[in-house]
Amino acid sequence: MNKNESAENYLETIYRLSKVLPVVRSVDIATELGFTKPSVSVATKKLRQNNHIEVSHAGFITLTDSGREIAEMIYERHEVISHWLVALGVDPQVASDDACRMEHVLSKESFQAIKEFIQKSGYGMEETSEESV
Repeated sequence: MNKNESAENYLETIYRLSKVLPVVRSVDIATELGFTKPSVSVATKKLRQNNHIEVSHAGFITLTDSGREIAEMIYERHEVISHWLVALGVDPQVASDDACRMEHVLSKESFQAIKEFIQKSGYGMEETSEESV
């Protein structure tokens, strides 16, 4: 996993957790990703240095505007691709795992073309129309 992909995964995880938890803490991220707290600490330090997150004195993590923009982009890609793969008959867990890898490598142009094709054909979009950001 490259640095950019790792950062994107952390930002997406923070975004997803912030939708279901009142506050996001390092321990929540560690639990969600199955990483150690020290690993999460190193990653959040880098995200903070790149101005993608803010960490309060109480340890609550929030996305900055730039962090939210990246997280929403990755989240949308994940949702669209995984729902499409499920609609094509792929096992949901396999689809989610594959989407997690694909969401990082697709160009904007390719993702947009896939998204437009899915919207025109109706494959998989009924699940993502309200969930996508």
